[in-house]
This record gives sequence, C-alpha cells and structure tokens, in this order.
Amino acid sequence: MEHKNVTFADHNRGRAPIEQLLRQATHTLAEAGVENPRREARLLLQHVLGLSPEQMLALSPRSTVEPAGYLEVVARRARHEPFAYITGQKGFWTLDLAVSPASLVPRGDTETLVSCVLDHMPDREAPLSVLDLGTGTGCILLAVLSEYPQAWGVGVDINPQAAALAAGNAVRCGLAGRATFMAGSWMEALAPEARFDLVLSNPPYIPSHDLTELMPEVRHHEPVRALDGGRDGLDAYRQLCADLPARLKPGGAGVFEIGIGQEAALRALAAENNLDVTEVRADFEGIARAVVMRRRPI
Repeated sequence: MEHKNVTFADHNRGRAPIEQLLRQATHTLAEAGVENPRREARLLLQHVLGLSPEQMLALSPRSTVEPAGYLEVVARRARHEPFAYITGQKGFWTLDLAVSPASLVPRGDTETLVSCVLDHMPDREAPLSVLDLGTGTGCILLAVLSEYPQAWGVGVDINPQAAALAAGNAVRCGLAGRATFMAGSWMEALAPEARFDLVLSNPPYIPSHDLTELMPEVRHHEPVRALDGGRDGLDAYRQLCADLPARLKPGGAGVFEIGIGQEAALRALAAENNLDVTEVRADFEGIARAVVMRRRPI
C-alpha cells in the first residue's frame, strides 16, 4: 500500500490520464479486498469529477484530470469506508438521501418494509399517521410518505445527529411539511396518548457476539448502537412488541425488519404481546425480512 501511494503521489505535480488512474486505483482496491474494484474505481472518479454516468462514459481514457482528490477517496475506500459515506448520498426506494456516519447506510433489503406497507394499506389517499422508530436517515418513513400524499409521520432516533440528518432528508425530498423528527428512546419520546396507523422500525438486531463477523465496512464504520441487538439480537423487539398494542390505532399495523433466522422468535414475541403476525415477507434474496403485526381483536 505504501508503494502504491508513492506511485500515486508522483502524479500530484500535474494531471494524469484517466485510464492510468483507474488502473492503479483498481489495483489498490483489489489488494484491499474491496469487491468489484474496477467498478468502484470508476464510480469514485465519477463522483469526484461530478459527472453523470453518461458523461463518464463519454470521457476518453486519455483525458487527464487532477489526481489529488481522487486519490484521497480511493485511499478512504481502500480502508473500507462505505462508498455512501464517501459520496454522502444513497438511493432508497425512489428517493435520493443524504447519509453520514450518524446512521446506517440505507439498504435495498429494507425496501421490503415499504412494499409491505403498500400492500397492507392499499388506499394511497388515506391520511395515515406513521411512526418510524430508529429512523436513521429517515429512509423508511420518507419512502412511505412519498407514496401516500395525505399521510404524515414522526421519526424517532436516539442519536440527535441522526434525527437531524433525517430532518434534512425530509427537506431534500420535499416532505418536510409532513414529517417531524426527534431524538429520543423509542416510544418513550412520544406523548402517552399518541396513536398511529403504522409503526415502522428497522431496529438493531445483530446478536452482540456476531458483530465481529460483519464485513469491515459495517464493523469499523457504521454505528454499533444501530446494529447491536443484545445477546440474542432480540432486545429491541421485546420492547417494540410490548409497546406496540398501546400505540396502534384500530386497524393499525406494525412493520418491522428482522434478521436471518429471527422469524420464529418474532412470532413468539408477538403472541406474548397480544399481536398476530399477518405476514412475513422475504427480500429479493429470499430471506425473511419484514414482519407485519396487528393487534388481536379483544
């Protein structure tokens, strides 16, 4: 790595051909164990140059650029900093969101929750009230609000920086008038009488002893508090299931993301708290990812 950095530094006195930079960056990323190193090298250069994909494709390999900024982001990626933290943005559902180390990077798996909501609440004009617990970037709440123009929602995150990030994303997506974000601990942040048509959450669900096995992008860079689900990964679900019945309006639903192998435990927790699991939906890889719960009739 030191040798390659010296090679890169030789270019800092002037401009360097794009193809040469891409070749060296690809080698650096490959040696660091980054997946798809050539693709990542190109995407990082596209980001640094501020180009669209079409503009990037139109560039001649012989075109020259100032290498310094590019070499900096390549070094960051080689240290397994998540790509989205470097670019500061990530797509989710139909939205373009700002991201930061204050929250998890939104993932495609989590879009499964949004698809569940659309199927279980088919009236797109319904004035739904929505609560998103552990909101992070606000991705789930904002995606749902984007599909229900009469809905409004509240996002809660224990990290004030994450709540501020989500509020900024609401502005970015043109949804600030229907979304409120606050820092607090789960439902304790809410007024006792608050009730909702939808309660959403992607809580921490990784068992503590499995955290060391996560890929380095997650283990070393994403917030541990948003990942660590306690000894068995179920700490957050125990609290969510205990509190959910009192927070749902009649006919309301809770939609939670779950981890691999947690379906049976969530069904048991639901039953203990007077809740019925009405659907468990798999993500695009066939893994059970979203659980839909409703309060049992009295």
